[in-house]
Amino acid sequence: MKLETERLILKNIDENNVDDILRIRSNDVINKFVTRNSPKTNHDALDFILTIKKNTKNNQTVYLGISYKDQPKLIGTICLWNFSEDRSVAEVGYELLPDYHRKGIMSESLDAVLNYGFNELNLREIVAITHKDNENSIGLLLKHHFILEEGKEDEGFPENIIFSLKK
Repeated sequence: MKLETERLILKNIDENNVDDILRIRSNDVINKFVTRNSPKTNHDALDFILTIKKNTKNNQTVYLGISYKDQPKLIGTICLWNFSEDRSVAEVGYELLPDYHRKGIMSESLDAVLNYGFNELNLREIVAITHKDNENSIGLLLKHHFILEEGKEDEGFPENIIFSLKK
């Protein structure tokens, strides 16, 4: 699958993206607000890619690498995952290398994925969970009209806050 915006290509990742995925998912700035087992080696990144490919094939996730149209290297990722049983609700997740922050890249990517989710997958609602101190992520979600779900908790992650956007 591939989505295009004015400046970007959002495309499925594969084994050719091992170095990029390692660079993105092991970045200390990105991981400041994310709890996960970050890849330490190319082998770890490849394992992650193979899992994503399997989950994509099984329709459990839509996971796209973000790159400029004129540059093949991935600079971030964006995904829809954690679908509800009736596939009317999904969670959006995203990450972008710090050198590309504050350039409108994630906003452009999120626009494309929201459009795809609501109009192609017929989602009724898209949820986003972010760390309460991640000002860039909170600003992005508010810009795209996500609403903070007061009182909702991300079980096991008390530092996170939950936003949602209904169609």
